[in-house]
Amino acid sequence: MRERIEALALAFRRRNGWHKLGAIICLTIVGFALLTLFNLLRDIEIDKVVIALRLTTPGQILTAGGFVAASYVTLTFYDYFSLRTIGRPDVPYRVAAMASFISYTIGHNLGATVFTASAIRFRVYSAWGLRVADVVKIAFVTGLTFWLGNAFVLGLGLLWTPEAASAITQLPSWLNRAIALAGLAVIAGYVIWLLPRPRVIGRSGWQITLPCARLTLVQIGIGVLDLAAGGLAMYALLPAEPSIDFVTVLVIFVTAALLGFLSHAPGSLGVFEAAMLVALPQFQKEELLAALLIFRVLYFMLPFCAAVLLLSAREGFLVFMKKHNHQQP
Repeated sequence: MRERIEALALAFRRRNGWHKLGAIICLTIVGFALLTLFNLLRDIEIDKVVIALRLTTPGQILTAGGFVAASYVTLTFYDYFSLRTIGRPDVPYRVAAMASFISYTIGHNLGATVFTASAIRFRVYSAWGLRVADVVKIAFVTGLTFWLGNAFVLGLGLLWTPEAASAITQLPSWLNRAIALAGLAVIAGYVIWLLPRPRVIGRSGWQITLPCARLTLVQIGIGVLDLAAGGLAMYALLPAEPSIDFVTVLVIFVTAALLGFLSHAPGSLGVFEAAMLVALPQFQKEELLAALLIFRVLYFMLPFCAAVLLLSAREGFLVFMKKHNHQQP
């Protein structure tokens, strides 16, 4: 088992290359985020944050919790879709759902998502005969789903309201719109490229046939539903005044989440909050911070605890079954 995990780690190091430039970019994002967060929160009034927390209605929390649950349900389709893409439809949805939920939740909260999530996936899927190469392929397809969904949502969102992300990107509205058009054009070009025939990438045992154009649209839809549910959860927790439209919140939410993902900070801690606080200056900082604290509990902490318990229960069950089988005459 140890040798397989080491092989998995080696495969991902070759594929994702933690080179110096990537590390510098991550550290730069985290550094700027922490500095920004310090400047934003140094004059915060804790009493007002507590009051804002108490004024958040149970209805808001339940609504946000429902959207968070919907987001995590949608997340299970990342692996389910990937398994069928690599030719393993025999793996049932319940297994794909468990592997997806545990790997993503624990991996994202611990940081170094590529390795931690993939190691957990391998632990779950190896019982179904999947190899290291299969897990790498699953990670590739799930990553493709993630980036296609993000690019599509941000592309449409920035076309609609290009100024929404300006506080984070520090770019003028016209340039945000140009980036959005370029992103959508790349997606359209990719779908058109898939139209004539099946496209195969990779070599020998690492080859993978990309989803066809029709299935790529399904792939984009999975990513969009995931992001929309997460954005709605955040939107439900925001103060009623001043009013703000959902598309603006969604663009800001996706941009902040992407920065958090690129930073590789555990649970995007600090990076996500800093981006949201910078991009939504119309809200009182104490009220917005209260909403972000509740969102972090609902979206990060509770699912993380559930994933750890689920993984522990699975491992405990496997140990029990192994001992039980050894005791059989």
